[in-house]
Amino acid sequence: MWNYTGKVMDHFLNPRNVGVIENPDAEAEVGNMSCGDALKLYLKLDETGRITDAKFQTFGCASAIASSSALTEIVKGMTLDEAAKVTNRDIASLLGELPEEKMHCSVMGMEALQSAIADYNRKHGIGDSGIVADTSHDDHEGRIVCRCFGVTDAKIRKVAKDNQLHSVEEITAYTKAGGACGTCLDQIQEILDELWHTGHQEQPEPAVSQFDTLSPVKKVMMIQDVIDKEIKPILERDGGGIEFMDLEGNVVKVKLQGMCASCRNAKITLQNLVQKKLNEFLSNQLIVEEV
Repeated sequence: MWNYTGKVMDHFLNPRNVGVIENPDAEAEVGNMSCGDALKLYLKLDETGRITDAKFQTFGCASAIASSSALTEIVKGMTLDEAAKVTNRDIASLLGELPEEKMHCSVMGMEALQSAIADYNRKHGIGDSGIVADTSHDDHEGRIVCRCFGVTDAKIRKVAKDNQLHSVEEITAYTKAGGACGTCLDQIQEILDELWHTGHQEQPEPAVSQFDTLSPVKKVMMIQDVIDKEIKPILERDGGGIEFMDLEGNVVKVKLQGMCASCRNAKITLQNLVQKKLNEFLSNQLIVEEV
């Protein structure tokens, strides 16, 4: 069960502005129901250029519905200039924050708003010198990285910069990229390395951590704890699982289960998720192997 705030639950159970605006001044549809989330947004403006009404239709989880509801509440009364500055962080903030794994719902809301503004600009022939610069499609251009969810390298860079994301797991939480078959995980890491200039820097010699000085029994207990709390929940979201089998020196022996056991990208999962989490929480000396 996700740890939703009271505001998220309120907007989910009592969503504001659900419906359709007939003859809207702007509309947009983002997401894909086959991928789990889709949002259609409608905007109506008055003669002064302010948003007088905003309605939505959403297919998705509680976070998707709550984010869409919050978005419409935020933008009503704004000009398009002001609305163009609304970020996914603004949506999450109004909701009292979202679970990290559900931040992609707030990103979907931001994308719908930007696409609706672009739609208004197109209908009114507004270009670079108009009310709002049409940059809404920047994150949809570029090379497809995640074919499961149709996420491009441009979108990954934009979301990473806007939200200061530095790990593949964060990108997956904010965009879904890499959350299905996992084929694109290495590509996502390369994009992040290039973006933050971390890929080719010389790394210092690893220091001996407190973990490395513990007894074997204590090490086993701590590894099991990280697997149970940090790794299993991520794998279980996609029908997978993991079992800690043994510790031999610095080599952690694990067995993948469920969907992960038959996945052709199991090695990527072991390196980019399991080993990375154990290195982060315990020791960068640990190496993970599948049995």
